[in-house]
Parts: sequence; C-alpha cells; structure tokens
Amino acid sequence: MTDDEHSLRIRLREIIFGTDTPAGRGFDIVLLVFIVASVANLMLISVAAIEARVGTLLHALEWGFTVAFSIEYLVRIYAARRRWAYIRSFYGIVDLLSVLPLYLALMLPSAHYLVAIRALRVMRIFRVLKLVRYANDANVLTRSLRHAQRKIQIFLGVLALITVVLGALMYVVEGPVHGFTSIPRSMYWAVVTITTVGYGDIAPGTPLGQALAGIAIMLGYALLAVTGGIITAELTNEIASERQRRQCPHCERSGHEIDAHYCKFCGGALDADEAEDAPADEEQAEARDKLD
Repeated sequence: MTDDEHSLRIRLREIIFGTDTPAGRGFDIVLLVFIVASVANLMLISVAAIEARVGTLLHALEWGFTVAFSIEYLVRIYAARRRWAYIRSFYGIVDLLSVLPLYLALMLPSAHYLVAIRALRVMRIFRVLKLVRYANDANVLTRSLRHAQRKIQIFLGVLALITVVLGALMYVVEGPVHGFTSIPRSMYWAVVTITTVGYGDIAPGTPLGQALAGIAIMLGYALLAVTGGIITAELTNEIASERQRRQCPHCERSGHEIDAHYCKFCGGALDADEAEDAPADEEQAEARDKLD
C-alpha cells in the first residue's frame, strides 16, 4: 500500500467512523438526513394516490438514495481498519440490508419495500449525539433478559402446553359448527384469548365452551403477570448490581444511579463522564485508536 493510499484511508476513516472531528460529525448528520429522507420517500411510494402522480420522480429518488448508500457502504469497507469486523458488525449488516432489497427487487418486486430496514440506520444518532447513557440503560435491560432466559423458557414451555390442552378441549367441546374446525385453529383461538387480544373471529357458542374461555382469560392475566414479575425482578437485581459496580474514584463509595455524573457523597466526578467520550461501537474504537 502506497503512502498516498494509506493517508487516504486514514482520512476517510476519520470522516466516516469518527464523530470527534467536525468533518466526522458533519458526515454523520448529513447521513442521518439522507436516511430519514429515503425512508420518507419509501412511505410516499407505498401510497397509491401519490405514487400514481409522482411515482417516476419518487422511484428515481429511491434509486439515487440506494446508489449513494451503496457507494458509502463500499467506502466504509475500504476505510475500515478491520474490514471483516465491520462487515460482520451490527452496523455493517444493517448497512448491507439497507441497499440489498432494492437490487433484489429487480427479481422480486415485492422486496422493494424491505428497504424500510434502512430506518435502523437512524440508530447512528446514538454515536453522533453521544447518547451513551441510553446505550448503558439498554445494556442493563439486555443483561436482565439474559439472566431471566431460563425462567422465560420454562414459562414459554408451560404456555405452549396450556395452549395445546385448551385448543384440544375447545375442538372437542365446540367443534366445526362454531368455527373450531381443527386443533391448530383452536390453538390459534387459545393464543388470542390467553394474550387478551380477542379478535372475535372465533368464539365459543356453548355454555361449556364459554366457561373454558373464561378460564383461559383468567390464565392469560395470571401468565402475563408472571412474565412481568420475572423480568421486573431481574431488572431490579441488575440495577442494584450496576449501582454497586459504580464506585466513586475519590471516596470509593458505591450505590450511585446509572446516569449519575457526580458522586452523591463527596461530589466528585464519576467515571461515567469518561465513558461518555468512549466509542459506542467497534467502528469508533478503530477510528480513535488510529487517531491516537
């Protein structure tokens, strides 16, 4: 690699992956504007009356957005310090999915509307605005769900068993006369009833079937309460653990709120302020390392 090419890659990396420089922040802001505009354009295309009047212009704009995002994706791969790491990263996959559907639409016209996945790229605003505190809150929720994974799996297994039993009972009690034409269709009714959605497309017509429906509704409320209790308990434990992990570097006391900037005991600055300046993902980490 020549020195000019190496310098070009470093410069592109600073602009595309970095947010600490004016050029990098400006690039991401312009990119966000393009993303929002492209999603709005797709929404207009899906409206038949608007598409009939200015469809040619809207489709031309959509292709323009797609070409621009395709070039941006290729430049990101070229400038990335570790290219395969970027391609396999969350943002790398989203970047690819944001341009792939329109090309697939040449063979499958209905795939065109999948470019709405492009809206996921708006998540880059977390990097631009340094909203790391919100990312930390999301991490706490993710860890809570991971800790409750086994309990949730057991709960889902019990729920599936109850759904099968209720579906079979309703099929025997009601039968095809009242719309319960098969056990799978009766299981669909059980799911709709237990989750308290109640579409009303299938309803029991006999007293015994209505009594079973009442039991299913009561079970639904109980099961939903159990799910919320499991997640709430794990979330409470995770928040408490997070507070204990956050220790003031000055007085060495813990118990601070997740989004606190200063120690509530001595008033000293917490490490969270430094964490806000840390990269939000692998792309920023690479750019920061290269700049240093």
